Amino acid sequence: MFDIKLQMKEEKQMILKTLKLHIGHLNLVTNCYIVVDEKSKEAMVIDPGAESEKIIEMLDILDANLKYIFLTHCHADHIGAVDALQEAKGGKILISREDSTGLHDTSISLTYYTETHNPEMDPDSRVDDGDLIHVGDLEFRVIATPGHTKGGLCLYCPEEDMIFTGDTIFSGTWGRTDLPTGSIEDIMDSITQKILILPENTIVYPGHGKSTLIKEEKPIYLELRRKDY
Repeated sequence: MFDIKLQMKEEKQMILKTLKLHIGHLNLVTNCYIVVDEKSKEAMVIDPGAESEKIIEMLDILDANLKYIFLTHCHADHIGAVDALQEAKGGKILISREDSTGLHDTSISLTYYTETHNPEMDPDSRVDDGDLIHVGDLEFRVIATPGHTKGGLCLYCPEEDMIFTGDTIFSGTWGRTDLPTGSIEDIMDSITQKILILPENTIVYPGHGKSTLIKEEKPIYLELRRKDY
C-alpha cells in the first residue's frame, strides 16, 4: 500500500512516500522511503530492499528524478532492489565506509538469503558522520549509529523534524545486535547519545514497522539505562 505525506515549510515542499516492501521467502516487510523535493523533482530512495518495480512505478507517478539511493546499512532486506533501481533510474549509491565492505561479504550482508543482490555492487560514495546530503532544497545530515551493524547510519532532516533510522531504533524497541558486526553496547550508545537527543517531536521513520516520535521512545531507554540493560 502507498502512504503519501505532503509537508510544507517556508515555501519548501517535500513529498514523502513510504513503501512496504515484501522480502519474499524471508516473510519480512521492509520500509522503503522516497523523498522528493517538489520544486526540483529531485528524489532520494532510502533502503530499496525488494520489489524494484514498485519503487520505479512510484518515481514515475511522482515524475521524480532519482539523485541518490541511500543505504542505512548493508543487510539484504535493505539493498535487494538497488541494482534494478539504479539500472532503471540512475542515482548514486550512498553507504557508510564501514558497511561498504559488507556489500561484498555475504556473511555480513546476509545476501545468501536472497536471489536479487549483485555481490559486485559498488557504492558511488562512502559517507561519514556529519556529511550533508542535498536533494533539491532539502538538506539531510548523516548520523553514524553503529550497533545493528558497524557502519549503520541514520539520516536526519531537522527542517522537516524527521529522522530515518534504518534498523537502529524501532517503535518500542531496537535493532538486532546478534548479527555479524553488531554490538548491544554500540546500539545503546547510538540511540541514547545520538538519536534521543533530537527534539522530542522529531518523527522517527524506521526500517521496519510503524513510525514513532522521539518523545515516545525516550522513557524506554531511560528505564533501560537505570537497569543497565
